[in-house]
Amino acid sequence: MQLQYGERLEPIGGGRSVIVSQQYRFTTDTILLADYSMPQKGEHCAELGTGCGLVPLLWCSRGAPAEVYALEIQPQACEMARRSAAGGGFSQIHVLQYDLRKIRQEKAADLPLPLGLDLVACNPPYQPRTDGCPSPQESLAEARHELSCTFAEVAEAAARLLRWRGRFVCCLRPQRMPEAFAALSNAGLEPKRMRLVQHRLQKAPSLFLLEARRGGRPGLKVEPVLLMEDATGAVSHEMEKIYGPYREGKY
Repeated sequence: MQLQYGERLEPIGGGRSVIVSQQYRFTTDTILLADYSMPQKGEHCAELGTGCGLVPLLWCSRGAPAEVYALEIQPQACEMARRSAAGGGFSQIHVLQYDLRKIRQEKAADLPLPLGLDLVACNPPYQPRTDGCPSPQESLAEARHELSCTFAEVAEAAARLLRWRGRFVCCLRPQRMPEAFAALSNAGLEPKRMRLVQHRLQKAPSLFLLEARRGGRPGLKVEPVLLMEDATGAVSHEMEKIYGPYREGKY
């Protein structure tokens, strides 16, 4: 797999790797999202704001989706994700440079991906535009702050792409939970399953994982908290399972 200046390969298990750089990389939250949103066999899926493309790569290396559309607005990240997909032999991954805000506006025939998807996932920017000082590095600023899109726009795009009863999965900071639930409701997406994530038992949750359904009936299942560390400070057994071959460094 050919690398450009400043890039490196990060093994993800199964003999496959993802291309990352200082500008475009991933965090543990990305791995958690990929696991929580793992597609069922034969499903047609999309990730909004794919970055370096780790979520589609994990979907296809650990699951069996039929087609995956990876949308990203930043051209360099798209190019890296395309090379990672090609290097892993994942012809079912289609990386598209596209502004997700156009999804609600475009006619179906003009969209670069089909409607009626089974699953859409997104790891959106965690901070509103007005919260804190965005990074001077553009790629990090867009990943952390809502400079290119808001969560409400993400929810609207997901709702347009999904089939009836299709699933939207995301992760966000707990302080944004009320705003996220309101945006999902306005977009016609009903929260159905949620899990809080804590580093250890004594700490407050730092993240929540959420699945919503287009046209779903009211009723939210709150799952047991996911603890990332055990009582000794070591990686918890469940996190070891979620990391899988990535944690073990297997090829």
